[in-house]
Amino acid sequence: MLATVLAATVITAGIAALGASAASKPGSGKPAFVLGDKNFPEEYILGDLYQQALEAQGYTIKLKPNIGSTEVTWAALKSGQIDGYPEYDGTLLSAVAGISANPPSATAAANETRSWAQKHGYVFTDTTPFSDSDAIAVLKSYATAHGLSTIGDLKKLGKNVILGAPPEFQTRFPDGLVGLHREYGVFPTFKPVNIGSFYSLLDSHTIDAGLVFTTDPPLKSGKYVVLKDTKFIFGFQNVGLVAKQSVVNAEGPAFTATVNKVSALLTQQAIIALNAAVELDKQSPAAVATAFLKANHVI
Repeated sequence: MLATVLAATVITAGIAALGASAASKPGSGKPAFVLGDKNFPEEYILGDLYQQALEAQGYTIKLKPNIGSTEVTWAALKSGQIDGYPEYDGTLLSAVAGISANPPSATAAANETRSWAQKHGYVFTDTTPFSDSDAIAVLKSYATAHGLSTIGDLKKLGKNVILGAPPEFQTRFPDGLVGLHREYGVFPTFKPVNIGSFYSLLDSHTIDAGLVFTTDPPLKSGKYVVLKDTKFIFGFQNVGLVAKQSVVNAEGPAFTATVNKVSALLTQQAIIALNAAVELDKQSPAAVATAFLKANHVI
């Protein structure tokens, strides 16, 4: 599947190779950039994609992977432990900026995120075509047994439904447990679990509902039902690189241009294939990133 997507992306992307002689590469002699990523496979892939593409342009990139949740990774950026990391615009607005009102469109979400970042001394680059929002999923058999099709349908189950999600989900609003309470009147029994364990816990009936990502490969199996978010509490979640403005300025315009070229390649189909290669085929994020960037003539 990955090979098919890579080939299709090459045909449709129309992006020229970024190669240049070592001496003329725009990143030569620029300050080292410390790039972080969060604590799940899609973020590992994004970190490797940006690192390898930037290094091909002569930049010195020091990757710090698997830092933690948004709250932890943002704290690392704010304190200077890292210079930037891939972030989802809706998550930045809600979990970092504390903005509870969801923007009306993907474009509005990106613009609002970029504006907030700029006011606080950060850059938020162009966003990816793909959006990976949080979602609540249940086994198809569970949905059938209880007549579930929307998040609001969980209300009738009360505390009987066990919802598994990362610990930070408990305090987030609107895209968290507080949002479920206020917007849907849903008060499940909350079970803190690690990212990556949702599907195994659903399969074993340890949890009844789990927080998943809409680009998760297992959702293609038909075994699970994603409950419709009719109140749209999870918003838009397209990815950009958030980084310190001062650091990006020192790197020069080719830095942002390179990041944006990589982001532009990441369609919904492409990111699901990349995730599947890592999560299902057990390839390393670095190897998957290399194959994708080579297929698209980025490296």
